[in-house]
Amino acid sequence: MLTRAIDGTEPLSAASVKALDGLCDRAEDQPGSGPVTVHVTGAPKTDWTGGLTVGLVTKWERVLRRLERLPVATVATASGDCGGPALDVFLATDIRIATPDTRLLVPLDGEATWPGMAVHRLVQQAGAARVRRAVLFGVPIPAAEALTLGIVDELADDTAAATEATAELIAGLSGKELAIRRQLLFDASSMSFEDALGQHLAACDRVLRRNGAEEAS
Repeated sequence: MLTRAIDGTEPLSAASVKALDGLCDRAEDQPGSGPVTVHVTGAPKTDWTGGLTVGLVTKWERVLRRLERLPVATVATASGDCGGPALDVFLATDIRIATPDTRLLVPLDGEATWPGMAVHRLVQQAGAARVRRAVLFGVPIPAAEALTLGIVDELADDTAAATEATAELIAGLSGKELAIRRQLLFDASSMSFEDALGQHLAACDRVLRRNGAEEAS
């Protein structure tokens, strides 16, 4: 199992991008190694945007998108306050486990909340009305509320045991097929039935062809 810890109190840096990119490299180079697991905690301090550039933020968002599209299941465990990079990574994973004391925060940048893609993911996953106060005013989302909103999948005091149970749940699933199902899931909220039909039929055809080849061998 590939693992990585993300500390949301640490400033976003080129090293942050490189570390997450490296995790993605290893996941792609080691198919069948189990889920990628990230442990997130911590939120930025008030002056956290000092030294940030649009170029660095762009690289970070690109590597988050890469994490989100990996041909392997991804699992995140969260504890305490989670904001900034910790929240970004948490929202980009497939399965999310949090301790009861977890709070998800859209960090402030001095005059308002940070307008990064965590805002987009929160709205896509929970709905604009239900995350309005978090997005506009930085009001924390407690773990129990995040569970109700579907942002968190499970609350657990022992996240290690919960992660092991999750690994058993997804054992044997094809990473490539999982990535296809994930993309169908992403597209479903923005595509019409007619536009989505071709993609779903192509995925069905892929499965049927593979099953036919296995039966013939």
